[in-house]
Amino acid sequence: MSDTIHHECGVTLIRLLKPVDYYKQKYGAARYGLHKLYQIMEKMINRGQDGAGVATIKLDAEPGTTYIDRLRSVEPKATHHIFSQINQHFIEAQTENPEEYKSGSWQKNNIPFLGEVMLGHLRYGTFGKNGVQTCHPFKRQNNWMSRNLVVAGNFNLTNVDELFQHLVELGQHPVERADTVTVMEKIGHFLDRENDRLFKIFKEANDKNYEISKLIQENLDVAGILRESSKKWDGGYVMCGMVGHGDAFVLRDPNGIRPAFYYHDDEVIVVASERPVIQTVFNVPFESINEVKPGHALIIKKNGSFKQEEIIEAEQRLSCTFERIYFSRGNDAEIYRERIKLGENLTENVLRAVNYDIEKTVFGFIPNTAELAFSGLVKGIHDYSNRKKASQIAALNGRFSAGEVEKILSVHPRIDKVVLKDVKQRTFITSDESRDLLVNLGYDVTYGTVEKDVDTLVVLDDSIVRGTTLKQSILRILDRLHPKKIIVVSSAPQIRYPDCYGIDMAVLGKFVAFEAAVALVKETGQEQKLNALYLRAKEELKKPKEEQVNLVKEIYAPFSDEQVSEMIARLIKPAGLNAELQIIYQGLDGLHNACPNHKGDWYFSGNYPTPGGNKVSNQAFVNYMEGSSKRAY
Repeated sequence: MSDTIHHECGVTLIRLLKPVDYYKQKYGAARYGLHKLYQIMEKMINRGQDGAGVATIKLDAEPGTTYIDRLRSVEPKATHHIFSQINQHFIEAQTENPEEYKSGSWQKNNIPFLGEVMLGHLRYGTFGKNGVQTCHPFKRQNNWMSRNLVVAGNFNLTNVDELFQHLVELGQHPVERADTVTVMEKIGHFLDRENDRLFKIFKEANDKNYEISKLIQENLDVAGILRESSKKWDGGYVMCGMVGHGDAFVLRDPNGIRPAFYYHDDEVIVVASERPVIQTVFNVPFESINEVKPGHALIIKKNGSFKQEEIIEAEQRLSCTFERIYFSRGNDAEIYRERIKLGENLTENVLRAVNYDIEKTVFGFIPNTAELAFSGLVKGIHDYSNRKKASQIAALNGRFSAGEVEKILSVHPRIDKVVLKDVKQRTFITSDESRDLLVNLGYDVTYGTVEKDVDTLVVLDDSIVRGTTLKQSILRILDRLHPKKIIVVSSAPQIRYPDCYGIDMAVLGKFVAFEAAVALVKETGQEQKLNALYLRAKEELKKPKEEQVNLVKEIYAPFSDEQVSEMIARLIKPAGLNAELQIIYQGLDGLHNACPNHKGDWYFSGNYPTPGGNKVSNQAFVNYMEGSSKRAY
């Protein structure tokens, strides 16, 4: 993606089902689970580079010993930084106690982080501070094992203020409004309630206190806790948690917005945000990995039993399509096919734009995440070329020479690596005026691929969000090849509305499609419409979120997709560009055709899966009209 937008977070949970000595004997290391946790987190580094965190729980720890360990980091290579520190504990233990170290049980009892329940998190901070204190997992501590809670998640909630107020109404005094803290305290409140309920039952049965602790751990109703905790949640989420004695859970939102996959055998249960990382790290086939169902929680008890339980009634499945277009790893079998299809679905629009003249067109892509979609586009162009050749040969009616056929068959789409990212280039001057002089050097082109003032140059990007990099850098660089025309193709539709479920796309003024629609409104003499819509949006925000409608849709309504695309081309065309410029976006129909099982398209269509989305869109528009860039939720 030429524009930088950041990933949702990544989460993983591992539960070892055998004693640590088993893994030492079979795999040669008692810290088998930690090795797997590290590998999964490294494989999912695409999901967050702002920070990372790890927490582990030791089962059946002796009183007076630490059984919950946690480490977080915001270093540039946070995962490596964390596991280097963890590894140091093992190096020191082996050096100081070489004989005892041979025992996996001894390692568990004497070395931090060697537990059976492990939770890892990779963070992208969608908004606000980025200190180590904002990294997951978060801890809620207590002297009772079954009241300790560790939480990490891939989520954004649209109604944190509402949830915060509910905590206050419950009698709590939260120290901050952060969404993770709010969620943890909500779960923690009902965890305490469940402990109190069970304590009363067993106390009335005349059980002794030390016996009651064990009975509570065995009978804790995790599903009930989650049902009560999540009643008012509005957003997209995968919430992972561990209770101090060893129960664990992974809860997915009812629309399945955020992804979660799991695998289990007789040795391990593992959950991760992406399927192929589980396939690779555990060397298991696609068919062995399941999705956590929307609205369900995967609940793992301390005794190793597990099941999926419905927590919230599942609603229409609206999984985030940006996962399919860009965020998730392309080696997932389904995502691979979908990205190919996204490119293939653009074929006809691209051919029309070049007047079906593939002999005078050069095709390329903007590195490197667009490569799969580009492969699909190339497939479509080749299919067209082959059909044309077959038609030309058939038209000869059998009267042809070998030379004529060879001439027809010699025509092929011209595929070149036109744009290259110069990873060595760094912009070292910070003032905006000077940066423009250097920003062009971040990309380079392959000279000699384009016939000057004759060829059309088509480049595919997986999404055009702001258009800033295109305007400041890529288009100017491409123009150095002197094409007659530059066509930039987006495998995603126009991004028109803010996202509030996990992606850093919350400010309307940063969307070039929104800028284009506003420019069209003004150009057609309807500027008063914006002011009227602003007043209506302020009134709309006074209503409960469940009653609000997305008024931002009305800004786009008078204009076709093509009109908006034409205005985008005008807005991002840099001064002095010699080539003609055209922008082509994927249509919603093409998106849904490529990703038939994943229809979460709110940033394209404005059709939000939860009521909070409409509220966020209206608030984002009010912020835009008031010149504010603050968060809309």
